[in-house]
Amino acid sequence: MASAPAATLGGLRTALVHDWLTGMRGGERCLERIAGLFPDADIFTLVHKPGAVSPAIERHAIHTSPLSDLPSAALHYRKLLPLFPWAIQRFDLRDYDLVISTSHAVAKGVPTRPDQPHLSYCFTPMRYIWDQSSSYLPSAVHRTLAAPLAASLRRFDRRTAAPEKVNRFVAISRCVAQRIERSYARESSVVHPPVELSRFPLCKERREDFFLLVGGFVPYKRDALVVDAFRNLSARLIVAGDGPMRSQVSENAPDNVQFVGRVSDTELAGLMGRARGLIYPQLEDFGITAVEAQASGTPIIAFRGGGAVETVAEGMSGSFFERPTPPSLLSAIEAFERRERTVGWDAMQIRKHAEAFSAERFDAEFRREVDALLG
Repeated sequence: MASAPAATLGGLRTALVHDWLTGMRGGERCLERIAGLFPDADIFTLVHKPGAVSPAIERHAIHTSPLSDLPSAALHYRKLLPLFPWAIQRFDLRDYDLVISTSHAVAKGVPTRPDQPHLSYCFTPMRYIWDQSSSYLPSAVHRTLAAPLAASLRRFDRRTAAPEKVNRFVAISRCVAQRIERSYARESSVVHPPVELSRFPLCKERREDFFLLVGGFVPYKRDALVVDAFRNLSARLIVAGDGPMRSQVSENAPDNVQFVGRVSDTELAGLMGRARGLIYPQLEDFGITAVEAQASGTPIIAFRGGGAVETVAEGMSGSFFERPTPPSLLSAIEAFERRERTVGWDAMQIRKHAEAFSAERFDAEFRREVDALLG
């Protein structure tokens, strides 16, 4: 692929590399903020669906891999996984002075010069080839068939994590930093993702009588676990969001569970502000949704693991359940309701806790990481 015209930032030509641009999720929120720090940077990505990400990202020059030209690539890009290493290495970034990759798949594998500074802001090493393969390939038959591909991807992933390929790793949480060390034998610093607190104003009104689940409807999100737990409760559950497993999860759901589908950012903020609590069942790398709910003053019931243990202050902004099972979650909800009836939850205190994850804090910390790389 031909080299793209280099963008400049005060004389420093910067390339941002992201796995794919097909929607605004947590990773794209991080990219949006980084792109704001480097307003003249070019963006490189495997697949781009125009209009699927924010105007702040779309305003940059966006360069795509050959995969983006395939029919329906924006819808079925996950099926192209075997081609990801080949596609990311088609980019030519030789004309850039700085490369920043935001990666949970292959973005960090972009080719760089030996003298070219490369910082990788790592959301996680690839889940489906390292620690969560059983969630994506639940049957032994599928895992056996996928074993050669997984082995090839692991070799690529390790090779492109070498110090001469990535000069500095920055993880989104301590648990991701531990995964980077296990998978790549590399140390990393931690910069928690940015949360746009202004999008989630503190709700001071009386809460409505429902719990909220923001569903991703992929295996590791554990949406079905929550729905099963609510079969034994009279409390209402509203499920916002969409994904490939939505029809499977919603089928035969109890009457007290309502699926509202994909909602706008404004509608989601409204649901968070009115909910009694947010149910957060997944083992998440950081968990930006949980922080957004806390910004609204809403307490969290989270699975004890992953990024949630870094973002939820137990006993102050939420509580935990110990095992990824409906009975364990049910016990946590009952304890939450007892606390609600007696001590209550202090919305102002919860909001104050969320302010530690502000976007302005992210800007300052990320700039320090870039300065350390260049220094």
